[in-house]
Amino acid sequence: MTFPYEDYLRNEKLPLLWCPGCGDGIVLKAIIRAIHKLGWKKDDIAMVSGIGCSGRTPGYVDFNTLHTTHGRPVSFATGIKMVRPDKHVIVVSGDGDATAIGGNHFIHACRRNIDINLIVINNSIYGMTGGQFSPTTPIGINTSTTPMGNIDPAFDIGQLAIAAGATFVGRQTVAKGLMLSKMMEEGFAHNGMTVIDVIANCHTQYGRRNKLGDPIKLIKFLQDKAVPLRKAEKMKPGELEGKFVTGVLHKVEREEYTDAYERLIKEAKGQGGK
Repeated sequence: MTFPYEDYLRNEKLPLLWCPGCGDGIVLKAIIRAIHKLGWKKDDIAMVSGIGCSGRTPGYVDFNTLHTTHGRPVSFATGIKMVRPDKHVIVVSGDGDATAIGGNHFIHACRRNIDINLIVINNSIYGMTGGQFSPTTPIGINTSTTPMGNIDPAFDIGQLAIAAGATFVGRQTVAKGLMLSKMMEEGFAHNGMTVIDVIANCHTQYGRRNKLGDPIKLIKFLQDKAVPLRKAEKMKPGELEGKFVTGVLHKVEREEYTDAYERLIKEAKGQGGK
């Protein structure tokens, strides 16, 4: 099936400003494919971002878009969804934007199970603002702020989202663009908080500092660390050391937050409210 990408883009904003070979472009295409498959109308979509390379994404798509402050896209998205629960709300964030300065908003959105689709482009570094280490930088990796190697343990975004209460959690790499798109399609259709942890490359900051080669080599390096869920379930815990699990990690049904809020309003009116 051929996807009319140009129908969803602000073509006057092209070419993209991302570094050649950046995984963000793969994520953008995956989002468009998922939306096209779902048949969503552009006017029914609100895309929100914060600061970072991922923050450029809404500027390229012909939806209702909002480019917000650092770490705050989930809180802005929550406001949109509360006011217009009929809209499909997508947040595109980075690992630093979502889980460092935005960590509090991240966990509480998961706790509430509000119907927001959070795409975390996880390249394990602050790619735009100077190559500093982030909450997902692996131990031993060199960054501008850890020139002798990072010593902080990394967050597992998937496990963090599950523990906080998100009802759909998935992970995939940019090496598997079509599989990523199918995961987004399933996650976007889910009524509740969706978190998709996209393992992506930043060859300019992360790859170059750690001598991991060009974009193709770095993407392959990341994909070699990926273990599909069906295979991981048969492995012993120690065998997953230094690797990460991909696939739909968690999917459950629980009352969505705006549905619960609407129910509360109706109950209040039934008790004499106006």
